[in-house]
Amino acid sequence: MAPPVPETGPPGPPPTPAPRPPLRPAEGPSGRVPPSPRERPASPPAGTAPTGPPPGAGVGAGRRAELPPVHGAVICVAAPFLAISPEHGQLTGRGIDGIYRSGRRLLSRCVLRVAGRDPVAVQGRSLGADRAAFTATVRTGVEAGPDPDIGVERVRHADGTERITVRSFAARPLRLPVEVSLGTDLAELAAVAAGHAGPELAAGVHAAGLRWSTGDALAVTTAEPAPDDALASAGLLRWELELGPGESRSIELRTTRDRSARAPAGQVANPLAAARAEGDDPRADAWFRTSVEDLRALLLRDPAEPGDAFAAAGVPWRLGLAPAESLWAARMALPLGTGLAAATLRTLARSQTGGRGPGAGKIPGPLRAAGPQLPPGCTGTEATLGFPVVLAEARRWGLPEEEVAQLLPAAERCLDWLRGALGEDGFLADPDPGPRRCETQAHAYRAALLGADLLDGCGRSGAGEWRERAAALREGFRARFWIDGPDGGRPAAALHPDGRPLPRLTGAAVHLLDTGLLGGGRLAPGLLDRVRTEQLARLLGAPAMDSGWGLRSMAAREPGHNPFGHRSGAVRAHESAVAVAGLAQAGFEKEAAGLLRGLLDAAEAFAYRLPEMYAAEQRTAGSAPLPHPAACRPAAVAAAAGIHALTALAGIRPDAPAGTVAVTPQAGAPLGALRLSGLRVSGEPFTVRISRLGVGMVEEAADGLQLGG
Repeated sequence: MAPPVPETGPPGPPPTPAPRPPLRPAEGPSGRVPPSPRERPASPPAGTAPTGPPPGAGVGAGRRAELPPVHGAVICVAAPFLAISPEHGQLTGRGIDGIYRSGRRLLSRCVLRVAGRDPVAVQGRSLGADRAAFTATVRTGVEAGPDPDIGVERVRHADGTERITVRSFAARPLRLPVEVSLGTDLAELAAVAAGHAGPELAAGVHAAGLRWSTGDALAVTTAEPAPDDALASAGLLRWELELGPGESRSIELRTTRDRSARAPAGQVANPLAAARAEGDDPRADAWFRTSVEDLRALLLRDPAEPGDAFAAAGVPWRLGLAPAESLWAARMALPLGTGLAAATLRTLARSQTGGRGPGAGKIPGPLRAAGPQLPPGCTGTEATLGFPVVLAEARRWGLPEEEVAQLLPAAERCLDWLRGALGEDGFLADPDPGPRRCETQAHAYRAALLGADLLDGCGRSGAGEWRERAAALREGFRARFWIDGPDGGRPAAALHPDGRPLPRLTGAAVHLLDTGLLGGGRLAPGLLDRVRTEQLARLLGAPAMDSGWGLRSMAAREPGHNPFGHRSGAVRAHESAVAVAGLAQAGFEKEAAGLLRGLLDAAEAFAYRLPEMYAAEQRTAGSAPLPHPAACRPAAVAAAAGIHALTALAGIRPDAPAGTVAVTPQAGAPLGALRLSGLRVSGEPFTVRISRLGVGMVEEAADGLQLGG
């Protein structure tokens, strides 16, 4: 989970994909959104033609150009809409700024002038996932002195709506000329990122605004009130506004890709409960609320079944389906209801490889870079192993049995694929032939155990076989993957094809702690024994891995460590959240609490919208986490990480088929008293309160749901 594709240097701009069937992995609904700068499509099956140019195609010979930095941008998203603005709010037509829909830039330039002057930017700020405000001032000169006498506020929405409000602070009436200069290239985001956007198009006057068109695209910007003058040759709209002292006037611009006057309404029905996290630390509520809002803003419809929604990977680079990350986001959001998980599973089941042979039952996915030590892995492997896990856990949270039954055949096909993919040594290579990655064995083991639990619960045969396979994998893992040493040892990051262990300590080891939820509120047993689990917890809580802002993706002392490396040292938000939950479940509350507090501090520093990754420089007094210039923000797994980390404090372990729920709060209450309200268990509201002493109490639950565990 995390951004996918091999990279040999800095991430380069993605190529423009060729047309493909709907919803291939890492694409948006239109097929226009570029894949991650760290991922590329997996090789096509035998007998099929490649579906797009190779990575880096069209970005220059010899090396891949760098992605434009986005860490300072103000980003609004309401998938498939996207607005990228500089902090001052003026869209100048340079860089990647603009209004996009499904990867197409509808507006690249929107420059405001008041009284013949450029407003002086005062502040740009996010008002929510889908909108931002930009405040500026103008000094017209009608009054002596340095004070501005005009205030300007622009509220920009991801869907292409912008409201410009001009307010007079002058003591006398003013007649203000207001001009908005508009333009676009109607370029694809992939081309914009690669620096190949092309020139602006000629505008034409359209009713109360302007329009632009190419052979396959159209954009229209309309204004209300209608401008007093529209100059298509200059792309200019003009108004003469009369303002008395203290008066304000507003202009609303709407940019769409058709001739309709109004931008379309919200795209996806919200399957996520409007839950809250209130307590002694007010930051918990801000982080939880922002996480839910960002995840909601990333939801896209499956065009094959518009009633099904999934979480897009992130913006600006990955506003489309990334199977492994969409599953991870749905899994971590299960406390908000099972609707997102069910829809994501249905969407991925429609892409599952059919027929017979080695690839049958696998969910396709692109390759993902693994840093300088390992070749790229396949996100399709992770998604295929995650499918039965998410279905099994969604059933425990209350997914109706009829929906489980519909998805069960796809889960069984995933297990069939796993059976055929396991090597003679009992491990799973990724890709095959290739290394046996530590986290891949953890995913396979979890799929085997939770798959067995799912088969048993649904009255299907085969559960015994999968428990035996899990036991064999556990025995083999303990014998082959653990590297003993005077400090207590560590898990190998991978086994090379020849059996040599790769002795790197990486954040991927946290997946050894994430065993999954079984019936009766029990957690599945881990791959490691208790002594080695304790050693891993000690390693994860030490400064080499805990940066003070979250968990590093590679220990600081490892060769090749890079604090900005997405797999070689940077903090990856979802991996830190998995560590928090896994450590707490294993009983290592001190290490879990330390990582949780660091993650919450980082969330506060990023205005509670964590990027998918950020630099893991060691925390010192007065320091702050450093953004990664190419990271997606918001990103689905980073948004879901906030939900996962905070609900882990309550230790909610439901078993809806049995009508029970266990609540085992984290000892010590690391954030003080906390109340989680509006969650969902068995499809009904669920509220739990944790006291300052770490005692949990259920305040609201479905009728008939018994406290157990």
